[in-house]
Amino acid sequence: MRWHTRENSGIRLDRQGRWWHDGAPVEHPRIVEAFNRGLAPNGDGRFRLNFGGDWCLVEVEDAAYWVQAAVASAEQLTLTLSDGTDEALAPDTLWLEPDGVLACQVKNGQAKARFGRQAQASLGEHLVEEGGAFALALPGRRVPLPSLKAMS
Repeated sequence: MRWHTRENSGIRLDRQGRWWHDGAPVEHPRIVEAFNRGLAPNGDGRFRLNFGGDWCLVEVEDAAYWVQAAVASAEQLTLTLSDGTDEALAPDTLWLEPDGVLACQVKNGQAKARFGRQAQASLGEHLVEEGGAFALALPGRRVPLPSLKAMS
């Protein structure tokens, strides 16, 4: 029998955004939603899962969050994250992963978020190529994305 502690919970979030406990997938939709909503940066590079009145540290293999939606306004591009929160995209933190998925920093730079297909398509509608790089086209202005280079 394995003893679980707050430091060694046996809970893991994999690269595809799936939750696991002791090697078994967590599949119940309400538990997955609660885990997504309860995940938070711990302030030391690790992640804490708050669940009810309890908490534990969890292993995050890659991105702690998934961008589920991206909506442009005149001022910014607002991202809806897998924890149910909204925050403005920090354009200088956006990059393209080797597998073709966009990613960025969220939670004041404390965590990585990968874009889901729908969010990536929404963001793509606002990208324009300028001189070998991309810019985010918002109403009335363009924001350069120096970390995104055009494919030749």
